[in-house]
Amino acid sequence: MFHTFTIPSQHLRSGAVACLLALAWGAHADDSQRIQPWADNPRYWQYEGGPVLLLGGSKDDNPFQLPDLEAHLDEMAAVGANYIRNTMSDRQDKGFEVYPYQQLPDGKYDLDAWNEAYWEHFGNFIRWTADRKIIVQIEVWDRFDYSRENWEPHPYNPRNNVNYTYEESGFAEHYPDHPGANRQPFFFTTPAQRNNPVVLAYQQRFVDKLLSYALDYGHVLYCMDNETSGEEAWGLYWADYIREKAAAAGKHVCVTEMWDSWDLKSDVHQRTLDHPERYDFVDVSQNNHQKGDEHWTNLQWARERIAASPRPINTVKTYGADGGKFGTTQDGVERWWRSVLGGAASARFHRPDSGLGLSDTAKASLRAARKLESAAKLWDLTPSLEPLGERDENEAFLTCRAGEAYVLYFPRGGAIRLNLTDAPGAFELKWISVETGEWGPTAELSGGENVSVAAPSEAGWVAAVVRPR
Repeated sequence: MFHTFTIPSQHLRSGAVACLLALAWGAHADDSQRIQPWADNPRYWQYEGGPVLLLGGSKDDNPFQLPDLEAHLDEMAAVGANYIRNTMSDRQDKGFEVYPYQQLPDGKYDLDAWNEAYWEHFGNFIRWTADRKIIVQIEVWDRFDYSRENWEPHPYNPRNNVNYTYEESGFAEHYPDHPGANRQPFFFTTPAQRNNPVVLAYQQRFVDKLLSYALDYGHVLYCMDNETSGEEAWGLYWADYIREKAAAAGKHVCVTEMWDSWDLKSDVHQRTLDHPERYDFVDVSQNNHQKGDEHWTNLQWARERIAASPRPINTVKTYGADGGKFGTTQDGVERWWRSVLGGAASARFHRPDSGLGLSDTAKASLRAARKLESAAKLWDLTPSLEPLGERDENEAFLTCRAGEAYVLYFPRGGAIRLNLTDAPGAFELKWISVETGEWGPTAELSGGENVSVAAPSEAGWVAAVVRPR
């Protein structure tokens, strides 16, 4: 199978790059089974040769270290979740996390020796997710691991290892600022930045070890960082490094970067949106700090921005949970559903307490979305609010294939008019409760006119308006 897509000429660094990109997916016989943009609609993913909608919710940032990992993965699979985020983090904030490096009897770490427990956890995670067909999105580096209280005990801190000194590494003893300040030299080691070969060699060794497990499997996506505010050169170096290591192993992988800015129209997001030759997909998780129509509109802006070279847009972190800092439970549910209807290739509830994780509320939405998928395939539809009349702010959202199928989301009940004037004939209206994940009422609609559609209650509902089968 050959994977092709259009790359604007201004993005091509050379004719050779263009040829390599056009041929990359067809270079190896088993690549048709790997996770990759779907050949028929590259805004969505395909896996094992067919299209797949990635939906998830999980309870930890680095689930590979969870003591009850297998049970958690089974719990995910039982409600239709097939997408999980995994940072390679090791910060010991819950008591069960371990570092990737071997600790010596004197308490210091040897960066030339591995802690096999860490890597056994990771190997199990990769294998068990593959067994359950759960797609993994790895974040290779997490800025929160290397600043403030997490830096003090970390093996990369020179006082904690036997491999280099503060002078040799260029590190300081303390990094008290929020990692968003980007003052940690850990993220400036590449040749195009400060060219720190001492630390870079250990970073490369870590990534090589990660890839020694992950490249054997086809269900892994690679994101360079967690919500970074770092220099462009940092993420680009690691994207190229991973891609080259994969190619040397006869594999092709999909890579991206995740930026910290909550505004998708900011310049930093253009580093991924405008460069399909660098990044195979886009992650817009930080848009999930927005609300209502603005949240929807920003996602549509991003989809239009990449229209010349369409790629999957992922949302691996959906914020919002009562008691958290980034919105309410209602915000979390709404953001997740607007992403699903708005054309995102993936949607995952962020871990508690910043998100709903795999709570009962999250499970209900996951079950509802899979029921919806049985009635209408979202990759066959296009988001648009134009067919909606008498719509108030944040009242209803729509994706459709005109004349054939319409999917509506009502965050808190409501009633709109759906323009079916160019679609005569019979339709079935099938309701699904967002709160319970169960089927609701059904009705018949007649096309050829503007029809009224009112949610069954003042709760969250999705509806499929489809031709009778």
